[in-house]
Amino acid sequence: MESVVKTEYGQVRGERAGGIAAFRGIPYAAPPFGPHRLQPPARPLAWDGVRDALAYGPTAPKPPLPRPFDELLPEPAIPGDDCLNLNVWTPDPGRAGLPVMVWVHGGSFVNGSGALPRYAGDRFARDGVVCVTINYRLGCDGFLFLEDVTPNRGLLDQIAALEWVQDNIAAFGGDAGNVTIFGESAGGMSVTTLLAMSRAAGLFRRAIPQSGAGHHVLSPGTARLVTAELADRLGVAATREGFVGVSVDRLVAAQRRLSDDIVASPDPGRWREATVIEMAFAPVVDGELLSARPIDAVAGGAGADVDLLVGTNTDEHRLFLVPTGAMDATTDATLAAVAGALGLDATGLAAYTDVDSPGEALAAVLTDCFFWLPAIRLAEAHRGASYLYEFAWKSPMYEGRLGACHGLEIPFVFDTLDAEGFERVLGPVAPGALAAAMHKAWVDFATTGDPGWPAYDLQARPTMIFDVDSAVITDPRGRRRTVWDNIR
Repeated sequence: MESVVKTEYGQVRGERAGGIAAFRGIPYAAPPFGPHRLQPPARPLAWDGVRDALAYGPTAPKPPLPRPFDELLPEPAIPGDDCLNLNVWTPDPGRAGLPVMVWVHGGSFVNGSGALPRYAGDRFARDGVVCVTINYRLGCDGFLFLEDVTPNRGLLDQIAALEWVQDNIAAFGGDAGNVTIFGESAGGMSVTTLLAMSRAAGLFRRAIPQSGAGHHVLSPGTARLVTAELADRLGVAATREGFVGVSVDRLVAAQRRLSDDIVASPDPGRWREATVIEMAFAPVVDGELLSARPIDAVAGGAGADVDLLVGTNTDEHRLFLVPTGAMDATTDATLAAVAGALGLDATGLAAYTDVDSPGEALAAVLTDCFFWLPAIRLAEAHRGASYLYEFAWKSPMYEGRLGACHGLEIPFVFDTLDAEGFERVLGPVAPGALAAAMHKAWVDFATTGDPGWPAYDLQARPTMIFDVDSAVITDPRGRRRTVWDNIR
């Protein structure tokens, strides 16, 4: 059954099934190629007649995931230039005043799209929410720092999508005054960055950064080093004209090799914080669009009028260490060296003696440094209402050693445990009751600003632990938290 909605650019035809209307591949900006290549997003052209919105639109240019993640986390690559598009699920376009949730996908700012099956928004629509998922430019096209063109184009894409929501979501039954942005990993970092940006003020009322907070950005100096190295490898000038002359496929391949080299041979003396955050392409503190690290901007009062729900998974870094075999290969010497490079001395490392091996300790240290502490610092810094959660259900995969790893919470949030493509991480059977509870908390927060447990404070530090038996815990792993004081 068809459903037709009129946007400010023209009519779109979606499909209705099971009481839900879905519209896919709607452009929110012009194709970012030709004259628009490496430029800020431009408004899409209007169209005559009714445009089909029945299938996911093109995905942003991106490299294939490296092994074994290409099999663990398969993602579609849909060809086409019109990659700045979004998808909308609504219970009824004829309704009015429904809460809106806008999902920003992860992928280290170089991979991902809004078209993954576990991101399907029909269960949110089932529960009275208009759900939107977006694509944005990745890698060089989205985040390469160039002196002669506007930086942070991927963030500007996200803002353009949110502006489209403000202008058009009422036609799908949504309330433009009650928008929640949420995202995971690089998407969570994007959400926190948007929270910190004056340019994004007023575009959303609530924010949910999952496993990504406000520490992971690049300075202009480091971004220039990345640009210069990439230009040298490609034999072009470090200008827009130089990079526009490189084909998309060649540029994506070159950015992939550079990113891999930085991770494989980390050299803080050369790559500075790109080594620390393990990303060559990320939001840049450019002094204009992004005036400070997001965590510092939030501490200064940015986003104080936005309700915040922030959290992480208990075993985030196991996703990167277990399937690759790196956790088993970790020695005491490796553990001490990595911890020391992160600023954790032997006394601090003693807080991690409750695990069974150096590899498990390394996974815990990296999880805390890269994910858990930044989430806590964000809740501490935010001047508005903040709620903290931790996802603790452990995957049975890899003989249970994968744990509550990075990204595992997503199908619970979307209530899409039955979606294809995540089985090698999720496992054959997952607790549906936990998905129902977590999904409801997100819906409740988007609707009212209250997910169902006490707001965070610096005395009790209440944290909702999502597991088979969920409960609010006071200051979980407080000793580990305190050893990072003045470090992270």
